Amino acid sequence: MAATIATDNPIDVICQHTRTGSIIPLRIRLVDEDGIFQTFAVKGYKDISLRGDHTLPNNVHTHQYNWVFDCKIQVFDRSKIIRIIYNAYDNTWRLC
Repeated sequence: MAATIATDNPIDVICQHTRTGSIIPLRIRLVDEDGIFQTFAVKGYKDISLRGDHTLPNNVHTHQYNWVFDCKIQVFDRSKIIRIIYNAYDNTWRLC
């Protein structure tokens, strides 16, 4: 019944949007290898996103739509750091 983490695994996230435009992940729900939903409370997080407009070396202007978070969760009384990504373009959360 442990949660296996697959690459680009879509997940459910409960988050808070602040008045300054920041996102705070609060709870994460994913499916384990038995097909059962497991829910984890986020004990701490760090926003490691590079948001905003960027210019590539070939003068192409791009905009970053991904929010990247390192989240601390409790799994069987052990702290674990996981990385989740929110894509603001298509409104999806993924575990990487």
